[in-house]
Amino acid sequence: MGLLVIASNYLVQFPVNYLSLEEVLTYGAFSYPITFFITDLSNRAYGKVVARKVVYIGFIIGILLTLFISTNFSDIISIRIAIGSGLAFLIAHNIDIKIFDSLRKLHWAVAPLSSSIIGSIIDTFLFFSIAFYGTEVPWITLALGDLTVKLVIALLMLIPFRFLIKIIKDFTYTAWS
Repeated sequence: MGLLVIASNYLVQFPVNYLSLEEVLTYGAFSYPITFFITDLSNRAYGKVVARKVVYIGFIIGILLTLFISTNFSDIISIRIAIGSGLAFLIAHNIDIKIFDSLRKLHWAVAPLSSSIIGSIIDTFLFFSIAFYGTEVPWITLALGDLTVKLVIALLMLIPFRFLIKIIKDFTYTAWS
């Protein structure tokens, strides 16, 4: 989780320079959505308490290493990226956990898809507004491009999620039975 946060915080600084996407998409859009997948797998297997621990550990590792490795303290945008990333990550993933937990007994795809979609929307707009509002960065179009990729990846992550839930035992209801 921490490595994905670090990679995403670094990659968000680089626009995709193909097919005229530089004002619509950054490379961070491709790695970050996997964090919701990890959160949802943790939640499915071990419940919301463990999922929150995974989020907090990922946050601490990710934000500390981001601050020390990829943050240029003379560049305000770099600092804003670190702050925006941390706040958006904590808020969106905790909401993801709550939604997933409340929907976990429904059809297998409802909880991960619903929680990832809502978490991605919250995360995207919190992050981009904190990191880039008031700058020359075209943050609204980048946020919309980023969100589009996150939603597509949320759908694609249902494939490995489906396979993994057959392998991973749900310990949330059997641990104390």
